[in-house]
Amino acid sequence: MSGMSVQVEALEEIPKDILDSIGQKQYKETGEFPVEMSYIWTTLSTVENGNPLFWDDDVAQELTGGHIAPPTMMSVWWRPHFWAPGRSEPRMPLQVHFDLKAKLGLPEAVMTDNTIEFHTPVRMGDRLRTHQVLRSVSEEKTTKLGTGRFWVIDVVYENQDGELVAVESYTGFGYRRGDGGAA
Repeated sequence: MSGMSVQVEALEEIPKDILDSIGQKQYKETGEFPVEMSYIWTTLSTVENGNPLFWDDDVAQELTGGHIAPPTMMSVWWRPHFWAPGRSEPRMPLQVHFDLKAKLGLPEAVMTDNTIEFHTPVRMGDRLRTHQVLRSVSEEKTTKLGTGRFWVIDVVYENQDGELVAVESYTGFGYRRGDGGAA
């Protein structure tokens, strides 16, 4: 029973607005540009990926009913440009992560895990919509990096027709540098 009260006390240290935001859709956004082949070809050529699915019209038609974007490019289609005409403030990707760092007073952070669950392929001309969902915030932990908290954030992707495209989950660790402890 005493372990239970320690966890409750640790969670009580988390501001109520953060606890209330767990499971809620935040930062609903639409990508600033449509999916297009020039981004795909530039990316593929940079990593020397010659997969004919992405280069050959006939192969793409046969395998997927037309060109699709490589799944590894998922986050390209929603990450805001840092600057755009008329924008007074830079936009940050994964804003929930930066909000947590600020609200919890954790100046440093690393991503410790990233997974993507794919659903509907991304096609040329799609304009992805996203929202972020805070899934959890841990009690305070001490690692070799310092003392802080782990959190899990999902980025949910839908296409312009409302079809689920993917769910990308990030686990972050926000911390204050210190003498650190065991990992």
